[in-house]
Amino acid sequence: MATASHMSYESPPPFAAVFAEVDVDTETGLVRVLRLVEAVDCGQVVNPQMAEGQVEGAALQSLGYALYERMPFDAQGRMQFRSFRDYTIATATDAPALTTILVPTHEPTGPFGAKAIAEIPINGPAPAIANAVAHATGVRIREIPLTPERVLAALEEARARTPRPRPA
Repeated sequence: MATASHMSYESPPPFAAVFAEVDVDTETGLVRVLRLVEAVDCGQVVNPQMAEGQVEGAALQSLGYALYERMPFDAQGRMQFRSFRDYTIATATDAPALTTILVPTHEPTGPFGAKAIAEIPINGPAPAIANAVAHATGVRIREIPLTPERVLAALEEARARTPRPRPA
């Protein structure tokens, strides 16, 4: 029997790139995420199944952040939602097709060349989804969650600003 441990005083950051494919219903403002691809540089992967699970769990959390989760407060600073009945989160039925790419690199300060995945996979999906919505609609929405009401209002505002062609 043997035990070992490793501690590094350096903490090199992981990196990720995220791509999103969305479907936007321009009549209702509903956004559906069809596919997320997340490529993560986490050094030498020690446990691929656990690393993929970390990425996929974070992607689903960020999907909820991007589309559903909001925390309204009243004038006294109290949260208006008192239970999860009112607070919407993403569930397995909301999960898009997820592709995880673990980019193999070598981190000299980490054990066996590894570095943490940590929370980096949660950072990218929400902005990637917002960018995909902007690409699909031509309308940039700078506040999340991208609720149907918020998306529809932004689309209607853009339509109102667009000059209509005059009849000949």
